[in-house]
Amino acid sequence: MLRKVISTEILKLRRSHIIIVLMILPIISIIIGSANYYFNQSILQKQWFSLWSQVSLFYSEFFLPVLIAICCSYICRLEHLNKNWNKVMTAPISASNVFIAKLIVTGLIILVLQIFFLALYFCAGKLLGLSSPFPSVIFTWFLKGCLSCITITSLQLLLSMRIKSFAAPIGISLCGVFIGLGMYVTKIGMLFPYSLLTIGMSALSGENLSLHDNILFFTNNIIFIILFSLIGIYRLKKVDINT
Repeated sequence: MLRKVISTEILKLRRSHIIIVLMILPIISIIIGSANYYFNQSILQKQWFSLWSQVSLFYSEFFLPVLIAICCSYICRLEHLNKNWNKVMTAPISASNVFIAKLIVTGLIILVLQIFFLALYFCAGKLLGLSSPFPSVIFTWFLKGCLSCITITSLQLLLSMRIKSFAAPIGISLCGVFIGLGMYVTKIGMLFPYSLLTIGMSALSGENLSLHDNILFFTNNIIFIILFSLIGIYRLKKVDINT
């Protein structure tokens, strides 16, 4: 049944071209970050790591959370139109399958965009003449970022399912971005979903996490994903959708 629900969600997006539209933000991130790196090479001398710090700063700290919010709002948009939530919840489909299917499909879209960003980063490095070997730790930061994306996606789906407005969840995401930056600076970012993305992609530090911090990072992400998913499923089961 879950496979059928996932197929239905993908079918709804087939002609939307949303991935193509969302690709604009990674492109902008790479252009801005690469330009900063190019004009400050006298200071930024760690090649791939310096370039990563520039492109991922804009991407993970500002653009990616907003991108996730847009995607979640869009994937819930059809259900909010013409009171389609009523049709969904009266269909022979469990609330858990509805939420998980949306989480998986949105996660796949974000994964495609993440891979696209990584490919752009590599191409930008080559165009800028970086001669050192490509650091394997970048893939670790990339995967940690993907996990944090799932965490934020589960939260944004919860919001988008409850809020009929397309823009409101995106606005909440923007607020989360600035709160997350503040919590990161005050060293309590592990406690906030939006900060976990910055930590996972090492956008500001450019350093690997210690064993203790890695355990805390993975544990908190898993807890947040389970928590937001359970709340979302519970509300689908017990609380009427605001149509």
